[in-house]
Amino acid sequence: MDGQYLFPQWLVGSRSVPVRREDGETYDLLQREVNRLFDSCFRGWDSSALTGKDRPSYVPSLDVSETDTEFRVEAELPGLEEKDVEVTLADGVLKIRGEKQAEKEEKTRRTHWVERSYGAFQRAIRVPEGIEEDKVNASFKKGILTVTIPKKPEVQKQTRRIPVKVE
Repeated sequence: MDGQYLFPQWLVGSRSVPVRREDGETYDLLQREVNRLFDSCFRGWDSSALTGKDRPSYVPSLDVSETDTEFRVEAELPGLEEKDVEVTLADGVLKIRGEKQAEKEEKTRRTHWVERSYGAFQRAIRVPEGIEEDKVNASFKKGILTVTIPKKPEVQKQTRRIPVKVE
């Protein structure tokens, strides 16, 4: 076997036929599989052993969407309050920073497993040109931070829908 064949083999009648791939495809496939294995192996683990930090990092999930009139960024921040979060916009970059504190409640009961994430975080998103920086606002409700970034009127007019025709 010279490494140019990738198994599993497809059965054709009673004999097997190996699937041939180009070398680049084989290495790309191998790299994706190794990445997938590492991702699944370390998902949910304390990352401090890997990063050398004292505490595991906390990275909130983001949703970024666009309408004709605005951009919207929503961050999931469960367990935080508005006072724990800082939102800034400078040089075309929106930054969301904060810290989720670890809950320390000592009782006579011993803890065997804790799956809460905590730590300082920062997410940065480059925003496109043509926004109204002075009208950006942020709101916080039920653990969801919503940042609304309005587009300038001249940018809104530049967008037009192009109909798709069926031939």
